[in-house]
Amino acid sequence: MLISSAYAQQAAAAATDPTGGLMQILTIVLMFIVLYFLMVRPQMKRAKEHKALVEALARGDEVVTQGGVAGRVAKVGEAYIALEVSEGVEIQVQKTAVQLVLPKGTLKSL
Repeated sequence: MLISSAYAQQAAAAATDPTGGLMQILTIVLMFIVLYFLMVRPQMKRAKEHKALVEALARGDEVVTQGGVAGRVAKVGEAYIALEVSEGVEIQVQKTAVQLVLPKGTLKSL
């Protein structure tokens, strides 16, 4: 007896919804659009800028790596660069580890 009346109430409620669940789908789509513009797009922009920075590295550039090591680029290879951190001291680091290119003359102590 109770089950049949519960089904009847549910069917009546569904019949009165004129949008047919369209608002729920639009809400989910809107959430994905907002996430794209707030999270995905800025991340892609930063990745593109970093790729351009790494490709533009040249001998003599003063850089800071992601680990905080500052030095002057001595050699540029395919995937690695030789970074002169002190006079006569060079270390090999991956190109992608370069975080920042400093203005010329920043590291005068080298």
